[in-house]
Amino acid sequence: MQISAILDYIDNGHMALPEFQRGYVWCGEQVRGLFHSLYRGHPVGSLLVWATDASTAAHRGNASLAPGVVKLLLDGQQRITSLYGVIRGEPPRFFDGNAKAFTDLRFNIASEEFEFFQPIKMRDDPLWVNVTELMQRGSAGIGEMIAVLGQQPEFAPHFGEYVGRLNQLLGIRDKDFHIEEVTGRDKTLDVVVDIFNRVNSGGTKLSKGDLALAKICADWPEARDTMKRSIQRWRGAGYNFTIDWLLRSVNTVLTGEAKFQHLHDKDAEEISVALKRAVRHIDTALNMIGGRLGLDHDRVLFARFAVPVMVRFLDTHGGHLDQKTQDKLLFWYVQSGMWGRYSASTESIIDKDLGILESGQGDLEKLVAELRLAQGGLRVEPGHFHSWSVGSRFYPVLYMMTRMTEARDWGNGLPLKRGMLGKMSALEVHHIFPRVRLYEADYSRAEVNALGNFCFLTKDTNLAIRDRRPEVYFPEIEEAHPGALKSQWIPDDPVLWKVDNFRDFVEARKELLALAANACLAQLLHEDTQLLETARPARQAQSVLLGGISSEEEYRELEDLEKWVEEKGFAAGVLGWDLVDLETGEQRAILDLAWPGGVQAELSEPVAVLLDESADLISLASAAGFRCFTSVAGFKAYLGKLAVTIGDEAAA
Repeated sequence: MQISAILDYIDNGHMALPEFQRGYVWCGEQVRGLFHSLYRGHPVGSLLVWATDASTAAHRGNASLAPGVVKLLLDGQQRITSLYGVIRGEPPRFFDGNAKAFTDLRFNIASEEFEFFQPIKMRDDPLWVNVTELMQRGSAGIGEMIAVLGQQPEFAPHFGEYVGRLNQLLGIRDKDFHIEEVTGRDKTLDVVVDIFNRVNSGGTKLSKGDLALAKICADWPEARDTMKRSIQRWRGAGYNFTIDWLLRSVNTVLTGEAKFQHLHDKDAEEISVALKRAVRHIDTALNMIGGRLGLDHDRVLFARFAVPVMVRFLDTHGGHLDQKTQDKLLFWYVQSGMWGRYSASTESIIDKDLGILESGQGDLEKLVAELRLAQGGLRVEPGHFHSWSVGSRFYPVLYMMTRMTEARDWGNGLPLKRGMLGKMSALEVHHIFPRVRLYEADYSRAEVNALGNFCFLTKDTNLAIRDRRPEVYFPEIEEAHPGALKSQWIPDDPVLWKVDNFRDFVEARKELLALAANACLAQLLHEDTQLLETARPARQAQSVLLGGISSEEEYRELEDLEKWVEEKGFAAGVLGWDLVDLETGEQRAILDLAWPGGVQAELSEPVAVLLDESADLISLASAAGFRCFTSVAGFKAYLGKLAVTIGDEAAA
């Protein structure tokens, strides 16, 4: 079928996008590559559609379908959406993505190159043709462009070539796509999703949540957009969640179960009411976590899959808890985060905890008892602070302690309160013993970046201390702000402040950190500390974690890279990705910056950027399925190659 006919099919409702399809994820470079391939006559793959009855077809967008049989795109969304956007000059009605990816494409009739509009380079240069304008005006547009060129004699010798190239460009509309159809009465939504996943074998499969959402949207078309509004609102508050995560909470509210299959027989009204309740309870949970624990942004929010359980608990209690119950729930939440309860087999663990709540008629004691049984104890021991880097599970615990106890800044002596700090941009990790001094003394990277060498200070204070030794700047702080060092759990023995005694300093501070952590936990228990008294110590990792972001400088470098990647139209990465053993939930490593679902939202392999990391970590990440890059330049080169690769597109 010709491209022009396919676009007409979309306009008249004979072709659409199935509801379970993800949004548009291509970037401008891929659009440019597609048009280059079509112009040159290179193969760009075929299309796969699901031919089904329009009356029962769950499709994306609010456009009406034509009666009879409709073709729903299973493989080819990115290509067809790009072609529609450039040729029609606007996105199709099922569009969900960044329209800038196909806006203002230009073609140079002299060099035969496709590029997006650059004002300095292209403005007032008649050789750069607006592709959308040409596609819309057709032969008349070619005549107008040649007339403009005719006013400049230097172009006259090439008129014939230019006309031929413009006609070749316009001829893209007449190119044929081979279309394969999936049809038959036996092709239910579940069967088609299975076919979709097989076609999309190179990327991550549709999740059970995607299928559940597709069935929900068939009955309630506005469901996806309604959920996205809440996701965007939370993002504005510093928390990044997915629709899949939100849907999990909707499920727990409505069914008391974690498995999405329990949503399949719920109608639109039931889902809508449950969503409102879930969003309200999530707001409450986040306010509790941010306000009481100080974990007020995504970088320190651990145990996010404990939130759906909290939401169920809140819902069964009418959304209102007294202070003691709130704190007991937060105690359970912190314990879940410290021990990585939801790091593996997430769905089954959520189901188990929901079952405990159900059997105990909402009794938190049984939920806490399950954690204690699984962990062996709930008391924090000094050895739990053995780990290092901002990706450690105890990094949020250190942040929480700083906020709950109102530890004091070393520059101004003021408590590090929420109102003063705002978000992470106002608060930085400070290496108590400067890295440069420790490396000069031949300490290892893991020792230099140990949690015992971390504290939180305002940016100004961090910059003022620079790379001075504690034995020099500690006395100055104590004189200016008595007690400020103690508030950050600094051992008071000046002998330990020397670089030569750094290891002894860390061990002494770990003792103080454990005492402070247990004091914070006791506060949540309202001093009923029986749960923190155990005959055997809580389990703790026996080895130092591999990987991790070791400094604010490295974090900023990775953060800049992440922003650059998003500006290029690729998916957002995850800083400090927690690589765990899927069987046990044990944290095995921390990947600096990772895209576990690929940089193109399920269209490419999992990738990770690992700066200054060991061969052991790279080997471990590779074995887990990640393609690893050890430099920013290497990763950017990879994206450049990926962006112009068309091949057989997997539907997104």
